[in-house]
Amino acid sequence: MIIGSLIAAAGALCIIVIIWDAFEAIVLPRRVTRRLRPTRMFYRVAWRVWSAVGRWMRPGGRRETYLSFFGPLSLLVLLAAWAASLVVGFALMQTGLGASLNVPGGGTFMDHLYLSGETFFTLGLGDIAPVSRLGRGLVVIEAGTGFAFLALVIGYLPVLYQSFSRREVSITLLDARAGSPPSAEALLHGSWSDPEELAALLGEWERWSAEVLESHLSYPVLSYYRSQHDNQSWLTALTTILDASALVIVSVQDACARQAKLTFAMARHTVVDLAQILGRAPIDSVPDRLSASELSRLRTGLAAAGLVVAAGRGADDKLSELRRMYEPFVAALSDYLLMPLPAWRVGAAARENWRSSAWGQTPGLPDDPS
Repeated sequence: MIIGSLIAAAGALCIIVIIWDAFEAIVLPRRVTRRLRPTRMFYRVAWRVWSAVGRWMRPGGRRETYLSFFGPLSLLVLLAAWAASLVVGFALMQTGLGASLNVPGGGTFMDHLYLSGETFFTLGLGDIAPVSRLGRGLVVIEAGTGFAFLALVIGYLPVLYQSFSRREVSITLLDARAGSPPSAEALLHGSWSDPEELAALLGEWERWSAEVLESHLSYPVLSYYRSQHDNQSWLTALTTILDASALVIVSVQDACARQAKLTFAMARHTVVDLAQILGRAPIDSVPDRLSASELSRLRTGLAAAGLVVAAGRGADDKLSELRRMYEPFVAALSDYLLMPLPAWRVGAAARENWRSSAWGQTPGLPDDPS
């Protein structure tokens, strides 16, 4: 009797934990800070194993393709794990409470497990059925739970992919403005001729940063979803916007600078909170992305576009201070997610992604008309 009660209690606990975990992951529209969560532990362990293999692979298309499978595949595995746990939990409750079945001997645990799976997925075969009132009551509860679970999953996936699609649209649009991979120099070089247009662009990315923060805190699995092209990512785009905003803040004193401050604040908030939700501490000891010589060449390149980046010790100190507000966090996310950070200046490999296709590589095609 005591053993049966313990088995039933273990099944009830399993059901409660899984239902609450699924509720927090799918329904609850806010960040969950509790550390002991099945979903959080699942992603920590699964990504550690998956990314360990990726680190052994050479950076490039093959590694990006391999890493891109993790987000969608892990989601399917998590949903399957939730369903399997609920099936086992109800089977343990049936067994522990001694619910008899219409089979010889009242049914073994495997019979209860089969009945639980049949009920949860609402198959309605009826070959095995409970004969006690308690068993019938549990079957009704499980059928309702299974129906609600499947309905939530059906509604959850479209919301998830809509959030992913909205994120990727802006990243794709950045390709023509900042190159691939993007850089702050390319973005400002192409936009500075019209400061009002640049202010509007930064305003759009302020809103994009807020949307990424909201969606990725509610659905952290989106952090693992990778962009369509190997040289793009949400982290690369966000870092480029932070770099460009920092340069505008240091160099400009007008309405554009105010918008740059707002965009910088929102984007910085995003990277800090996402680093926290993924359990990544900021990394200070990383290679300098903008050395003194690179900064000098960056000033020269932007001066050709009419944007004079302020020089002098005061300006350099201000730029360094702004960089310290976000670079340790983007470095931590980059190391964890295996997403490379962008350079400040236009690299030799920067190009629009359409040129990577067989048609884009055709000799004699003109450059971008802009």
